[in-house]
Amino acid sequence: MPSFIKSAKEGKDFPETEKEVVFVGRSNVGKSSLLNCLYKKNLAYTGKTPGKTRLINFFDIDGRYTAVDVPGYGYARRSQQEAVDYAKMMDDYFSRKGKIRLTVMIVDSRIGLTKDDQDMKGYLDSQQIPYVIVANKIDKLSNNQLNNNKRLFFNGMNNVIYISAEKRKNIDQLVYAIEDAVK
Repeated sequence: MPSFIKSAKEGKDFPETEKEVVFVGRSNVGKSSLLNCLYKKNLAYTGKTPGKTRLINFFDIDGRYTAVDVPGYGYARRSQQEAVDYAKMMDDYFSRKGKIRLTVMIVDSRIGLTKDDQDMKGYLDSQQIPYVIVANKIDKLSNNQLNNNKRLFFNGMNNVIYISAEKRKNIDQLVYAIEDAVK
């Protein structure tokens, strides 16, 4: 049964783990909803107001690996000091790259990769941190719209999984990717 380990803000407070799967994405993209859907438990707080996650949250997944929920990036209502603190917290976290087996980068399937998403993708590429792009909220699109968006936003990308956390659609594809990364 998945369980909460701790929340932390600085590297010195991070728990000792061996295998981590980290969930990243813009605020309000459905990151917490996906965590709760994936692990069939209310692990992460969900709400209509973006930017609720302020610390890095660590969850034990049945003693097999650690799921890590980081605050959403690109949240406009952060003060300048909060933005600086956020950047330091992310630098501290991603310096543990040897522990990170997979980064699950959640984007909104309706709008594709924003500038912030492109920056995160570029960072993951430059640091050689393995990742998969999860295009969430496909339930909000018709089949035609989804096919158009695949062509427009994700053309040529072979590491994209199209899901709906709300409707639990295609979650098994993400489970397979995670299982493959942590074995």
